[in-house]
Amino acid sequence: MNREFLLNHFNRISDAPDAVPRLRSFIRDLAVRGKLVEQSRKDVLSEELLSKGPDANHGLPEKWFRCKVGKLLNFQYGKGLPDSSRQEKGPVPVFGSNGIVAYTVASLTKNPAIIIGRKGSAGALNLCAGPSWTTDVAYFTESPAFFDMRFLFIELETLHLDQLGKGVKPGLSRRDAYDLELVVPPIAEQCRIVAKVDELMALCDRLDNIQRERETRRDRLTAALHHHLNDGANSEAFGKHARFYLRHIPRFTINPTQVPAIRQTILNLAVRGQLISQNANDEPASLLSERLTEEINKYCREQGVSQPRPDPITEGDVPHPLPNGWIWTRLCSIFKVITDGDHQPPPKEPDGVAFLTIGNITTGSLDFSNCRFVSPSYLESVAEYRKPLYGDILYTVVGATYGRPVLVDTKRPFCVQRHIAILKPPKDIDIKFMRFLLASTLVYAQATKSATGAAQPTVALKPLRNFLVPLPPLAEQHRIVVKVDELTNLCDLLEAQLTTARTETGRLLESVLHHALIDDPLRKELVKQAALK
Repeated sequence: MNREFLLNHFNRISDAPDAVPRLRSFIRDLAVRGKLVEQSRKDVLSEELLSKGPDANHGLPEKWFRCKVGKLLNFQYGKGLPDSSRQEKGPVPVFGSNGIVAYTVASLTKNPAIIIGRKGSAGALNLCAGPSWTTDVAYFTESPAFFDMRFLFIELETLHLDQLGKGVKPGLSRRDAYDLELVVPPIAEQCRIVAKVDELMALCDRLDNIQRERETRRDRLTAALHHHLNDGANSEAFGKHARFYLRHIPRFTINPTQVPAIRQTILNLAVRGQLISQNANDEPASLLSERLTEEINKYCREQGVSQPRPDPITEGDVPHPLPNGWIWTRLCSIFKVITDGDHQPPPKEPDGVAFLTIGNITTGSLDFSNCRFVSPSYLESVAEYRKPLYGDILYTVVGATYGRPVLVDTKRPFCVQRHIAILKPPKDIDIKFMRFLLASTLVYAQATKSATGAAQPTVALKPLRNFLVPLPPLAEQHRIVVKVDELTNLCDLLEAQLTTARTETGRLLESVLHHALIDDPLRKELVKQAALK
């Protein structure tokens, strides 16, 4: 194996999905195809093997044969072992379906054996170098003279016996396993293959350590930054951390699965005034709040609903200071009404007006596919303030997916179940900023704290209306939305690039593995041509 070649390229391929596990699997695959070591004319075949009537070795090296598992091995059933015979320590290991479960003094196998999971962890493999006991959830097989036990273990790993498991608690049938095929090289070559596999697996361990150390350093740095950006601190150091993070987002992100956390951090910064600079000429939020109160009161009178009574805000309620011009307020002080859908189960119709449940909005947008329907007359019977309209915000308040805001971006008439809150914003508010606010960690933490019920968490309307939220000047709300949209687009681009990069590194991984492990000139040329396509 060309170790230096692999090590030199590992930084480029290690971000491929499951890079080291794929390398290990590739090594085993090469081992059972005779591609790891040279064949020797001095190697001889086992007479015992020949007596099994092996099949022709088409596609295999000279003196290699293939044969059904059932002709070569005997999967014997394990036996139950009472608790009274089990010990925490002892001379004989007791194997279950997926490893050692206890120790005992008796032994079921006198020789080294391979233990194969039969029930539960079907197809799981364990190698025991000496006498052992195998419980009734596993098989065991001893190695015939024509097999090196270690080589047989490697080869069984390549058969993926775990994929043969059937049933709710997957069980492995001997008949299914016996129908698979094994290859049998000369015993001397098996020993050389095992030695080479050990050598290459040690290299895999080294590569794995390199990758883990690098990822650990990067994860620590990222975690430290996220901690500073999300712990509620507001200081000069916080501003420096925020600016550093936003400048170097791509450097901290190597996996598409990390992008959602970046989006969340951006929202958290946005609702704390850390994404953009404040403008002293902006109308302060205190004056905006007065106008919002007038509009809310007017709406409540017109709709005949009770005017909101926000809880007082004390100094102890405030989690952190706000930028100049911002104020702390209650959620009910910035929405005309916070209500929910009709509490009565609506009569179902085959078509008509869409009736959305939580499942239709948990993706973050309205999804009318596979929705229920109600009659138009039912929608007419619903109070106006309970009808979702364009520009409103829906908010899930029941179940595992509580705390998810969705902007109503359609003029299509529809109604919602009572598990969805409806928040109607005044005209002097930026609804996109309000959605960012509701999606922030600040609001979600309050939803979690107020949720009642373990099996079916529920955020009641009263605490929802009194969630403590920051309110910036209206002009700053608009600027924040522009900035968030800009950074969100960056995240979308970054996510797409990372997804493409992972696909490309996966292809590069295959090429590097072939180049590093195989010295066949023809194969090298084929790999080179494939890499250029």
